This record gives sequence, structure tokens and C-alpha cells, in this order.
Amino acid sequence: MAAEAVCDSPDVLVCKLIDGKVTYVHRRLWPALVRLADRFSKAQLAKVWSEHTPSGAHRSRRSPFPAWVPSDVKARAKALSAPEAEAVLGPWLALAGDASRPRSRSGRARTRRAGKGSP
Repeated sequence: MAAEAVCDSPDVLVCKLIDGKVTYVHRRLWPALVRLADRFSKAQLAKVWSEHTPSGAHRSRRSPFPAWVPSDVKARAKALSAPEAEAVLGPWLALAGDASRPRSRSGRARTRRAGKGSP
């Protein structure tokens, strides 16, 4: 199955970065993601995967951020400026959320709706 092949790749981070849904992030984007980690919750940046138990059932597993981050990626992240990392991630930043935006109790960024008194 294609999804399993992607998930098994050492060059793909599987996390729940956008709206709590499975998100695939290629290794070339990891330094930018790590550089801007303060804009995301730890849950969004946790590596997730599924394992088969001996009984055949699936078990969800996770590796917390930053435990899964390789040392070479950490070094490259340190070398990036925030604007450089923002340029790499581009519009995905808005989809994944931003720590400067108010969050609901669920941890999702709230969107502001236009209404009376709104610009």
C-alpha cells in the first residue's frame, strides 16, 4: 500500500500538524519546521505511527517532539533565520496554525470572523 510505504520512509515525518489530521512532511522541510516549532503545539509536532500487535490489532504510537529530530536537522534548523524558515513553509504555516493566534480549549487556532466593529 502506498500510504504504508510513505509512512515507513525515514525521509517522511508523519504527524498531525494540520487540523489534527495525518500530515506527511518531507525531510527537506524538517529544519524549517524545527526552527519554527514555537508556533506549534507539541502534539502537532509529535511523530505518529501505527503498529500491529501480535493479536493483529493496530496500536497508535507516538514519539514526542523533539525526541524524533535527528541531530543534523537540529543543526540545520539553528542555521536558519525565522524569515528563511517561513519562506520554506510558506502557506502551510497558516494551515497548521500559529502560536500568536488565540487557541480554543481543543488547541486549535480560532479564526476571527468579520462582524460589527471588525475592520
